[in-house]
Amino acid sequence: MVQIILTKEVPSLGGEGDVVKVAQGYATNYLIPNGLAVIATSGNLKQLEHKQESINKRRVALKAQAEEEKSKIHEKKVTIIAKAGEEGRLYGSITTKDMAAAIEKDLGLEVDRRRIEPNHPIKQIGDTTIKIRLYPEVEAKVLIKVESEESETDEDEETKTSAAAEPEETPDASEEQQPAEENEKKDE
Repeated sequence: MVQIILTKEVPSLGGEGDVVKVAQGYATNYLIPNGLAVIATSGNLKQLEHKQESINKRRVALKAQAEEEKSKIHEKKVTIIAKAGEEGRLYGSITTKDMAAAIEKDLGLEVDRRRIEPNHPIKQIGDTTIKIRLYPEVEAKVLIKVESEESETDEDEETKTSAAAEPEETPDASEEQQPAEENEKKDE
C-alpha cells in the first residue's frame, strides 16, 4: 500500500486534497499517470497545507452546486419507452447511459452515468428508483419508469382505425363528381 494525495475527485476514493492509501499498482499505473493523484511525500504534504484553504472553498462551492442540482431532480419521475415482450421483459436493456440521457432530456440536468446507482441495467418494464451521487454527501433519488412501446402502438392502431373509417365517406363524394366531369366531356 502507498499513501497518495488526490489532485481530483475520484468517486471510489475521495475528493481533491484527500490523503488515502491505495495499492501500489493502482497508484502507479492509473491514478498518477492520469493526473488524479501524487505520491504523499513530505514536500507534497506541505504544498497541500498551503492549498487547503482554496480546496475547501472549492468543495463548499461544489457542494452548494450539487444541492441546487438535487433540488431540480430529487423525487422526480423520468419515463423511458422501450420495446418489450408480452411478459414485460425488455428486448435489450436500459443502461445507465440511457438513464443519464433520459434525465438530461426530461429534467435538463447532465448526469455522469458513473454516478448512477445501482449501476446495473434495467431489464423489466416497471418503476425503478435510482440514486445519483451528485457529490460525496449529496444524493438525489429519481424514479425511472420504463414503459412498453406496445401501449403507444395500440393507441396508434385505434387512431388509424378511426382515420380509416373517415375516408370511406369521401369516395362517395368523388363518385358524385365523376358523372359531372363526364357530362362536361359530353357537352364538348
